[in-house]
Amino acid sequence: MKFGVILFPGSNCDDDMVHVLGTVMGRETVKLWHKDKDALKDFTTGDCVIVPGGFSYGDYVRAGAVARFSPIMESVIDFAKRGGYVFGICNGFQILCEAHLLPGALLRNRDQKFIAKNCYLRTETANSAVTSALEVGQVLNIPIAHAEGRFYASDDVIADLIANDQVLFRYSDGSGEVTPEANINGSTQNIAGICNAERNVFGMMPHPERASESTIGNTDGRAIFAGMIKAIESAAVTA
Repeated sequence: MKFGVILFPGSNCDDDMVHVLGTVMGRETVKLWHKDKDALKDFTTGDCVIVPGGFSYGDYVRAGAVARFSPIMESVIDFAKRGGYVFGICNGFQILCEAHLLPGALLRNRDQKFIAKNCYLRTETANSAVTSALEVGQVLNIPIAHAEGRFYASDDVIADLIANDQVLFRYSDGSGEVTPEANINGSTQNIAGICNAERNVFGMMPHPERASESTIGNTDGRAIFAGMIKAIESAAVTA
């Protein structure tokens, strides 16, 4: 399989992703320019598009609202509808929600402040490519860096996410307790990451690519990429 990492004006986590996926995880990884509508012409449904973090288009209007209309996003939407894998992190999660590839929205943090720090996440499901190498209840320590990370959706949407096992992670304390105090940005029900009903589009606000090497003192995020690679490659073999 190969990965494509989209580069928007204002992206700043694209090189981090290319390094982790290409150098650390050893998979073919290419950058995809946001104006190139044909950038995915050689991608199969066994490949994965990464929508990375940053401040696409300066977060004008609201985070992800302008990037959603970049020429490449038409191809990303089509790719996802055909069963291709798409993973949005931080600003990427915001963009995928704006593109309606994922339900809900990311609003301003509860305290109206930019937050950049490590936080704990409790794994809510192992039934996704992103969490397939994790155990339910497993706690990860992953950095966040966002001003608009407060996940919000209507009560009906939240009920569907829970009923369909689409919640990937919740903000928790170090022991895995999901408490109001651990809800770092005020997200509905502490939700930090979700997937779509078809389980091929994923979004999370924390940055696993910033926690994937022992040289930086944290490898908790590496299990997310390792599990995703194994799950996607295994699915391609059995398809």
